[in-house]
Amino acid sequence: MHGYTDNKDDHLRRLRRIEGQVRGLARMVENDEYCIDVLTQISAATRALQSVSLNLLDEHLKHCVSQAVAEGGTTADDKIAEASNAIARLVRS
Repeated sequence: MHGYTDNKDDHLRRLRRIEGQVRGLARMVENDEYCIDVLTQISAATRALQSVSLNLLDEHLKHCVSQAVAEGGTTADDKIAEASNAIARLVRS
């Protein structure tokens, strides 16, 4: 079981909403909407994805990483490194 399983429906709902935002962005470009309006909507979609990412990361830390730490050993080290790498990717994006 993954850390996000309990909130899977919420995550899927948010991702579907973001998918709709991205389709709306494509329509805006197809319709030659004003550049700044398109950029504003891109920013909103980006923030929405970041929010989902942070929620998933939080759940991963609370569930997967804390469970691995409780078990100890190299699995804990691997999970911590994995989480650190994910955080680094999020920060760079």
